Amino acid sequence: MTAAIMAARWVRSAAADRRHWEPNPDPRGRSAMAGDPASLYSGAAGIVLFFLELAAATGHEEYLEDARAGALHLAATWRERTDLSLYHGLAGVVFALGEAGWATGDERIGAAARAGADHLAHAVRRMDGGVGWTGDPAQRGDGGIVLGLLHAAGMLGVPLYEEVAVAAGERIAGLAVPGHRFGGDSCAGLPTDAVTPGFLSGTAGTAFLLARLYGVTRDERYLAAARRGADFVRTVSVVTDRCAFVPHHVPQGRGLHYLGFCSGSAGVARMFYELYRVTGDPGDLDWVERLAHGIVQSGVPGRQTAGYWNVACQCCGTAGLLELFVGLWAATGREAHLDFARSLAGNLIGRATGHDGRGYRWYQAYRRLRPWEVTADTGYMVGAAGIGAALLHLDAAGQASSPRRLIMLPDNPFPAIPVPAALLRESS
Repeated sequence: MTAAIMAARWVRSAAADRRHWEPNPDPRGRSAMAGDPASLYSGAAGIVLFFLELAAATGHEEYLEDARAGALHLAATWRERTDLSLYHGLAGVVFALGEAGWATGDERIGAAARAGADHLAHAVRRMDGGVGWTGDPAQRGDGGIVLGLLHAAGMLGVPLYEEVAVAAGERIAGLAVPGHRFGGDSCAGLPTDAVTPGFLSGTAGTAFLLARLYGVTRDERYLAAARRGADFVRTVSVVTDRCAFVPHHVPQGRGLHYLGFCSGSAGVARMFYELYRVTGDPGDLDWVERLAHGIVQSGVPGRQTAGYWNVACQCCGTAGLLELFVGLWAATGREAHLDFARSLAGNLIGRATGHDGRGYRWYQAYRRLRPWEVTADTGYMVGAAGIGAALLHLDAAGQASSPRRLIMLPDNPFPAIPVPAALLRESS
């Protein structure tokens, strides 16, 4: 909790009139990935979520006011978003507005969330094989927008959003191997014939989406498509004893195993857990445990590997692993998962910089192939806001006597109240 509060101090030091935040307030600093200043990935939408969670955790009204001010700025500017995606565009802004409107009760924020979601629903267009927005089936494209609309349908109570999401999902389900993305223009820096099985821009993330759609509709077409994606991921993975590792890309990168959320084990485990959640198949849970065991056996957080380098953030670093193991503990009740989560949190806190009294930030080499580019960011997926949120999720874990709801992004399948059901029954 203390570390999360110190992270908030750093983020607040980057505030521009309490409505939005600089990506890196170092005097000579620059952002690892500034992107859209409103985005969920690295901008204001993600920071709003962090302040909402900190307000709920501490009871301090000042954090809720920070979140409200940021959300009102998003409400006034959402029409400027040309990117419609979840992590980098409007769908992520709508998610943040929906959560902020619910937490604050401010109807201006809720109305903006509905208006933004309406825009997403009506922006869908016809394309080969059905309807969509970008043509990209992965989480970074249409897949993320579908997840955003599914969340908005429940949060805002508008059935149309689910109808559009399901219709767009039909096109994705019709692909031979859903989520296949090749290198070249679609994945800069990869060979043109490379295929990415990971989460944000690959097969696993799209299979997660299709499993989610199966859970919503019980339409077997979605489950069959999700299974095709999951089978591909299994086929290309390296399995040894009780461990599994997913290659960053194939066929060239079979030996490069990311451990984080975006392209590695932590993200792929979400896909298998979602399949387990909607089907109850123990084979899917077994794969979740294999991926988690592989992370533990790799020697992290004390040891760096080719797929776990000098990076702390939610996207590809330690905070993303922390989210996985807190979620696994909440789902299974296995103490080993919580113990490992605590070791990850200890590593994060030990790596924080706060010598100047401006709060905690984490200097990291966000881009693995540019280890000399070391930056400290404020955003959710790349910086202090997301690291602070992950620490708050661990803080909440196990508080059966006073459980609180956490803000889980639409692609997080784990319980929003991080207390195993058995413990909740014992405390009632």
